[in-house]
Amino acid sequence: MGRKVKKPAVFLDRDGVLTEENSYVSSVEQLKIFPYTEACVRKLRQKGYYTIVVTNQSGVARGLFTEEALQEMNDYLMKQTGVDAVFYCPHHPDGRIERYRRNCTCRKPGTGMFEAACGEFEIDLSRSYMIGDRAGDILAGQNAGVRTILLQSGYGTAGLEADVTPDHIMQDLRDAAAYLPDV
Repeated sequence: MGRKVKKPAVFLDRDGVLTEENSYVSSVEQLKIFPYTEACVRKLRQKGYYTIVVTNQSGVARGLFTEEALQEMNDYLMKQTGVDAVFYCPHHPDGRIERYRRNCTCRKPGTGMFEAACGEFEIDLSRSYMIGDRAGDILAGQNAGVRTILLQSGYGTAGLEADVTPDHIMQDLRDAAAYLPDV
């Protein structure tokens, strides 16, 4: 049997990249997908990339919504946008819900969600990208060994919580989808 050919992925943060940044979104009704998201995801997939969401969702650990509600939001996001998968971290070291209160490797800037994605998909990290709107997204991408794009559509450069240097800074996902080369 021949070895499967790996292809690159575009790892996408959720809030501020695919959806409006709105603090702790706790239901499908509150999840506001940007009107251009589906077309951008389709373009990225046509260019040959996996489209994989990697999102910190500490609202679960904080008791603001359940993991089941988060799964409903993830299912809705996948259906509405066409992304290949959603990986999430429900943990936070200061969480109120004990089973989610911990330090973990999946919480960005850790690389656990990237590793999980590579376990499910044949991903070529050397040709992959992380697109986010926060320093933690950029650091996670750098830690995973992928190129990084910081978008202004969420927190952007005005809201960076740490000093980071992304490979590129762009206005929103439309710019990133147009910029990335075919694979």
